[in-house]
Amino acid sequence: MKKLPSLLLAFQALCFSTADASETATPELEHIGLPHAFSAGWEGKDTCEILFEDENNIVGRCVFPPGVGHEKHYHNPHFGYVLEGGTLSMTDSSGTRQVTTVPGASWTTTTRTVHEAINTGQTTTSYLIVEPRAR
Repeated sequence: MKKLPSLLLAFQALCFSTADASETATPELEHIGLPHAFSAGWEGKDTCEILFEDENNIVGRCVFPPGVGHEKHYHNPHFGYVLEGGTLSMTDSSGTRQVTTVPGASWTTTTRTVHEAINTGQTTTSYLIVEPRAR
């Protein structure tokens, strides 16, 4: 199995913050005003599309051209795969940092995460997200 590049490990460790564990898995975190990642967009436009869903999983692709971001949102535990690498300015509960990803890299999370981002690079960046449904 291919090891994650150290850059992506930093992406996973630094870019994902854990939301309150007492929150239940819901389509929207309405009580704190946060949309799920697949519902969040940028300046009123969608940035993600659902490619597949069934009773077990939901799969989405999120695409961010230069200057386009992803409003503050949450992810349930998930697997992510970088389709097109790029540079993002990521903000979460730990602060804001620049993150560069490379095509073919991946990450996983085991907790709910909350963040927002903007593509500060010169190329489009995109990701495939696979999220198991709560059982």
